[in-house]
Amino acid sequence: MYRKFFKRIIDVTLSFTGLLLASPVLVISMVLLAINNRGKIFFIQQRPGLYGRPFNIIKFKTMNDRKDAQGNLLPDHMRLTMFGNIIRKSSIDELPQLINVLKGDLSLIGPRPLLMEYLPLYSTEQARRHEVKPGITGWAQVNGRNALTWEKKFEYDLYYADHLSFALDLKIFFLTIFKILKTEGINSASDITMEKFKGSKK
Repeated sequence: MYRKFFKRIIDVTLSFTGLLLASPVLVISMVLLAINNRGKIFFIQQRPGLYGRPFNIIKFKTMNDRKDAQGNLLPDHMRLTMFGNIIRKSSIDELPQLINVLKGDLSLIGPRPLLMEYLPLYSTEQARRHEVKPGITGWAQVNGRNALTWEKKFEYDLYYADHLSFALDLKIFFLTIFKILKTEGINSASDITMEKFKGSKK
């Protein structure tokens, strides 16, 4: 009952309330990002949702589009803007995803939606992470976020898919607040963002 009905009611109620309460922060962030990024405020990218169906995720744009002499984007740490770094550390860049929650693309809590290009790289077991709606935060995020290996992250995602419940969601919700306040696990061990998934090790 919770999975099929009450979870969606909670998602809509909390995301709408969150957007209202965070509106001053959203407006200030949009103004500062527009100045910092030459008018570019949002980062919109296609991601796989429930059962792998694509949707457009909405986040604040924390990196510029600087490229090298060959036209390739510079490494993440060279493109992260000063204000972008601040809103990443505070997780403010995730707030626009509340719009995705209202639309039904995301849940507040669930496995993070990754890149479309990863879909053919998953093992049959790993692909089960798409049996539940993806979320803004999840079991993997409160257990390490970008500091985890891909294999460990998928283990946490599958645990969530198999044990989804109100009690687990409530635990993840409060752990997420704790992690945001401590700014833990935002970066991987070697870069600003998580290294790309290239398929599981044999």
